[in-house]
Amino acid sequence: MDIQLIRNATLVVQYAGKKFLIDPMLAEKGTYPPFPNSLRQDQNNPLVNLVTPINELINVDAVIVTHLHLDHWDDAAIDTLPKDIKLFVQNAEDATVIHNAGFNNIEVLQEDTLFEDVQLVKTKGEHGRGPVLELAGQVCGVVFKHPSEKTLYVAGDTVWYEAVQEVIETHKPEVIVVNAGDNQFLEGGSLVMGKEDVYELYKAAPDARIISVHMEAVNYWTLSKEELKNFSQEKGISSNVLVPDDGESYTF
Repeated sequence: MDIQLIRNATLVVQYAGKKFLIDPMLAEKGTYPPFPNSLRQDQNNPLVNLVTPINELINVDAVIVTHLHLDHWDDAAIDTLPKDIKLFVQNAEDATVIHNAGFNNIEVLQEDTLFEDVQLVKTKGEHGRGPVLELAGQVCGVVFKHPSEKTLYVAGDTVWYEAVQEVIETHKPEVIVVNAGDNQFLEGGSLVMGKEDVYELYKAAPDARIISVHMEAVNYWTLSKEELKNFSQEKGISSNVLVPDDGESYTF
């Protein structure tokens, strides 16, 4: 497999001969206003440019949208992606919204979805802790399986909690992608994993390679790439925790 971080949570994953675009946020730098009630109210989103041309990004076999927040599925993606492209979504509600945007080849992920010979397993996620969960809404992750590949777990917008541990215990992923920018509003706490969550993830899957994304690309991030790298070094886990730059890719 080859996993490329495009920007934020947007990934291109080549897996068992298939090419997937995950959580496309494709707008040019500064297109959208900052997320309110959070840091950096003077900076529009996205905070950084795309480093990969859009025409390359949309040349894929399928798109996976873990949820419909703007930093995972934006107007630029809606405008640019072919309307007949294969799209996987987390539930019927998201499918309806995307269908109403003109797309006509949508499938709701299940725990046993097959895309040709690639198994896609929808996983649970919690987009924060406590009262903020109602505001954040439903999200999912995905496990990729194929006999010729290592098992890949793309966790999506979730904090560390028991369901993430259950995914690790059940599927034993050898590669895990986590959204680890510790994004927060001014109240309510972490919406995705922070450094301590990444450490808990490592302890649950000490042999896995962990790729940390969703960092420094939208205005409400609180954990920098440099801080996570330093933390990983202090904990002695830096060989397991990878913190890519935009455009960087890994092959496993």
